[in-house]
Amino acid sequence: MFGLETGVAVLLIICVLAVCIFEFANGFHDTANAVATVIYTGSLKPTYAVVWSGLWNFIGLFLSGFWGYKVAMGIVNLLPMSDLVQLSTGESVSLVLGMLISGIVWNLGTWYLGIPCSSSHTLIGSILGAGLVFYWLHGGDGVNWGKAGDIGLSLLVSPLFGFSVTILLMYILRRVVKTRKQIFKEPEAGSKPPMWIRAILITTCTLVSFFHGNNDGQKGIGLMLIILIAFMPVKFALNESFDVDKSLAALNRMETVLTQENKTDLVLKTEETKASLLKLKELRAMENVSDKEMKTAVIDVRTAITKISKKVGSEVKNPTFFENKGSAKAIKTELTYLKEDIEYSPKWVTIMIALCLGLGTMIGWKRIAITIGEKIGKRHMTYAEGATAELTAAATIGLSSGFGLPVSTTHVLSSGVAGAMTASKGVKNLQPDTIRSIAIAWILTLPVTIVLAGGFYYILQLFMK
Repeated sequence: MFGLETGVAVLLIICVLAVCIFEFANGFHDTANAVATVIYTGSLKPTYAVVWSGLWNFIGLFLSGFWGYKVAMGIVNLLPMSDLVQLSTGESVSLVLGMLISGIVWNLGTWYLGIPCSSSHTLIGSILGAGLVFYWLHGGDGVNWGKAGDIGLSLLVSPLFGFSVTILLMYILRRVVKTRKQIFKEPEAGSKPPMWIRAILITTCTLVSFFHGNNDGQKGIGLMLIILIAFMPVKFALNESFDVDKSLAALNRMETVLTQENKTDLVLKTEETKASLLKLKELRAMENVSDKEMKTAVIDVRTAITKISKKVGSEVKNPTFFENKGSAKAIKTELTYLKEDIEYSPKWVTIMIALCLGLGTMIGWKRIAITIGEKIGKRHMTYAEGATAELTAAATIGLSSGFGLPVSTTHVLSSGVAGAMTASKGVKNLQPDTIRSIAIAWILTLPVTIVLAGGFYYILQLFMK
């Protein structure tokens, strides 16, 4: 398999299967976020709802590549890939499996208890735990704390955003809707809502499912890329269509613009990146190059492109940075081309993760759906409450994907439902026991998964040296 020795290939298969299990569990753990409202308002029967949600989760992830794998790259960049590829196969496997076992255990545990819990939160904690133990054992960077901080902030803010925005939407809806008061009523047992209400709720369910696939599915792609780069950096650290000469040409064009703008420090960055590309080109033209040399050269190119994209990209965001307005546009064009060298997903990876997420969505939804539909509020949710909560969730997840930030569908939707219930009858309309359980899970997820992942990694590497 991919030219690997039998033992290494077996370990690779184990890691790939672990990612598939994680994403499958992610699907049935998080699917309730999309289907709870349409089921509990009688808009769709459970069977139709979960199949429909699974389909749109699949579509959301499958189409995500058209606007870039920003979320996936955010996951990959949490770990120091340049250091990770230098590990032995056994230790790389230990680190990856430590993260995945931690995520699977926590996801399944909270699902079994019927507690809405964030798969994103779980994954980030697991990566941080493995990264910290990696730093303790080997030194180096361990964790990209800048990226971790951005992700942590998004996970913290998103539930608060979901709660407050849903309250606002409910307020606006009550002010705007003067005639069709039925939308504010609780569903009657055994009866379907009017077609226009069904259309609204099915649309919001579709949007949440689509954006969940687009955001959460990319986390699975990020995990898979970590594995593939760790095992086979020469084959997967750079895009399958990577062309040294074309990338050099892009850097030369960028350098010309930067020189004209007298940006000496950035010109030096382009020279450094060009040097790594030229070294790789030289090695590719040679015979009898060692695997270690080629691996180092490929990772150096990936690291150099990552650094220059971050450095130059952050500078050109300042509208006054260049004297010529066309310079910023030209630089952004070249950066987009260079990023395609490292921000990609093999088609088979995207399809595999999309299938796991979509199929998982059709299983195990009921435990979490019951909590969202029956246990957050003291009464049955109205049509308006379900629609506004899901609309807020869809918008939040979509925006987060655009910024390349993994966000918790579970936290946003749960907080949205709580916000909608509060907007209707005040905080007295919430069930304190359920809110307490969700809050405790929210608080504990990071520290527990950090400890679990770090512990699993440390124990596994003792046996795989």
